[in-house]
Amino acid sequence: MIDLFLKIIRTPKNLIPVNTDDPEQAEIIAVGEKIQDKVKRLFRGSLSIRQIDAGSDNACEQELVALSNAFYDVERFGIHFVASPKHADMLMVTGPVTRNMAKALRRAYEATPDPKIVVAVGDDAINGGIYRGAYAVLDGVDTVVPVHYQIPGDPPSPKTILYHLLKIFNTLDRKPL
Repeated sequence: MIDLFLKIIRTPKNLIPVNTDDPEQAEIIAVGEKIQDKVKRLFRGSLSIRQIDAGSDNACEQELVALSNAFYDVERFGIHFVASPKHADMLMVTGPVTRNMAKALRRAYEATPDPKIVVAVGDDAINGGIYRGAYAVLDGVDTVVPVHYQIPGDPPSPKTILYHLLKIFNTLDRKPL
């Protein structure tokens, strides 16, 4: 047991510092710090997001997953994704709403505590995108639940999502929740 503790103590810390010389990384850190300030003020330090796939092709989901990778790391700015809408402050819905997912989306919306913030992420979620008018699709998210904000793109990049989140927080900061 003592050998284990000695090994732990003797192991050097291998931390890789953030490269602020990289202009793109510095830009993300600057936007992230602004987001962090807004999250602290508006959501008491932490924003919980529930992402809902309403029938997409997974392009937007991959971009949202990228927000959690080491490059973007939105957790450091106070944003985290949760598994239940009951614990969410914001719903991010991706994809056009398929007929089979409409009821599940409504139930997730109803389970989200007030005040609800719903964001349609990607062109498919905004208006149905290339799937608009198809038999199995009800088009955009706003045909099933109220949408408060939109993040356009096919799919929007993680950087675009961060910029739009900052715009959303600036708007929320001007009006009460």
